[in-house]
Amino acid sequence: MDLRKLKTLIDLVSESNVSELEITEAEGKVRIVKADPHAGFAHAVAMPVAQPVMAPAPAAAPVAASAAPAAAPVETGHSLKSPMVGTFYRAASPGAEPFATVGMQVKVGQRLCIVEAMKILNEIEADHAGTITKVLVEDGQAVEYGQVLFVIE
Repeated sequence: MDLRKLKTLIDLVSESNVSELEITEAEGKVRIVKADPHAGFAHAVAMPVAQPVMAPAPAAAPVAASAAPAAAPVETGHSLKSPMVGTFYRAASPGAEPFATVGMQVKVGQRLCIVEAMKILNEIEADHAGTITKVLVEDGQAVEYGQVLFVIE
């Protein structure tokens, strides 16, 4: 398996809800496992079948190293986390005003975004009053359970 194909597979696992992928081909077997479902990056382990065809450490190390700095930023203030896996939407419809923006004062129970899961739109409400200092997710982006969506101070 060439390195481009391996990197593509690692990227696909990183960006999806899949936590583990194993592929067997004539030249060997590759198993890709997300290190932490909340970290957002994956690593690969090659398992030789008959003969080792590729070296797993050099292929996996650069991908994990480049993804690690963006995985879990240290934030001050209250982190509003996603209660589920789904697709993040800042507004009720495309082109509409976002529910929450940076600098906006919010109250407990105020709607901040929508997370769509299995064709159901789930309104996510503020669980802490204050000012939104950061929006950490882009509109239409897939989110994981426990991923920080907003920082409220």
